[in-house]
Amino acid sequence: MEWTFIDSWIIVTGILSAMSCALLGNYLVLRRMSMMGDAISHAVLPGLAIAFLISGSRDSLPMLVGAVGVGVLTAVLIQAIGKLSGLDQGASMGVIFTTLFALGLILIRQAADHVDLDPGCVLYGAIELTPLDVYTLFGWEIPRAAVTNGIMLLVNVLFVVFFFKELRITSFDPALATTMGFSAGLMHYVLMALVAATTIAAFESVGSILVIAMLIVPAATAHLLTDRLVAMLVISLVVAALAAVLGHVGAITIPAWIGFRDTSTAGMMAVAVGVLFLAAFLFAPRHGIIGRMVAQGLLTLRVNRDDILGMLYRVQELAGQRSLAVKTDDLRKALLTGGWVNLALADLLRTRKVRRTPEGVVLTESGLSSAANLIRSHRLWESYLCGQMGFCDAEAHYSAHQLEHVTDEAMQERLKSAANYPTLDPHRKAIP
Repeated sequence: MEWTFIDSWIIVTGILSAMSCALLGNYLVLRRMSMMGDAISHAVLPGLAIAFLISGSRDSLPMLVGAVGVGVLTAVLIQAIGKLSGLDQGASMGVIFTTLFALGLILIRQAADHVDLDPGCVLYGAIELTPLDVYTLFGWEIPRAAVTNGIMLLVNVLFVVFFFKELRITSFDPALATTMGFSAGLMHYVLMALVAATTIAAFESVGSILVIAMLIVPAATAHLLTDRLVAMLVISLVVAALAAVLGHVGAITIPAWIGFRDTSTAGMMAVAVGVLFLAAFLFAPRHGIIGRMVAQGLLTLRVNRDDILGMLYRVQELAGQRSLAVKTDDLRKALLTGGWVNLALADLLRTRKVRRTPEGVVLTESGLSSAANLIRSHRLWESYLCGQMGFCDAEAHYSAHQLEHVTDEAMQERLKSAANYPTLDPHRKAIP
């Protein structure tokens, strides 16, 4: 692989294009309007073609005006059809964007006979050719697409920074925004106009077919990784930039592994961001499939550890004898959790909460302290449920058993106060 300045500019252009799309995409994802970006990216084609037919050129201004106009019209029509017909938003989007997209293809085909227009560039992008069309700024030759996407990214950043509060409130609670004195509808249409403008800016880089990947997937990936808006914005930008880099590197290296020369960088950018989304989908700490499985496993392990400690404490309390051992087989029979008992015991031995003796397993001093704290939580919950809630039957024990695993010291103090500082639980057992 021979790296040149062309490769560097392709990556820079891809990064600027992907980041400008991803930034606004966060608000589409949060508003549950991800397909609106797809609808606009396809529906602006008639505006683009009409601008070509009227102006006879590919200048940015008529393209931008035509695209923004049709983009806002698309948003208005989708809203209007949904309200007037009762159709859900997805159906309204399907009606509008397929109709306008088909019209746009017809007009683009017609426009291609009169102006210098490549329909394939509009649909699939031509990021590999962008370094050949340059501006000269301060003695530097900079690709026009990089300048266009850079300006669009700057506009989007300024919009998000200056209207951060308004965008956040209208995304999560439009009714509250209206009561606070600013129009949720206006913010919606401004956002849609910027989405249309960003789509046009990205056409030459990734095309209308692939722009939706950069508009939605980085934001969706970030949403899997965090629930905080600022962090989501930052992560989506990082994911978009990383997808641009990996996409171009993959486009010029991976095809050679299977006997081809290269492939579309824009297409590989979409593949790369899809791979990053898949990684987040699988491994995100809270929302990833494997992450949730790991968290569930750790929770099950912790519950089994607590149950073993609680059982050893109760056996010692019942016998009135410190350091009384319990056989491992008896623990397995009592807890009925199979292999989890073995894992929990191994972890307790590792952390020196219990130790083995010839007679079985016995609590250490550290384990006794942890067990006493667990039993304290359990018996405080039983005292509260029985004394304050009138819930004194056998189910109270089961509820307390569930709650004891998630009770910290602060909650213990609140329970103690609410239950009138008991020293014995409802079964007349001492609260540690």
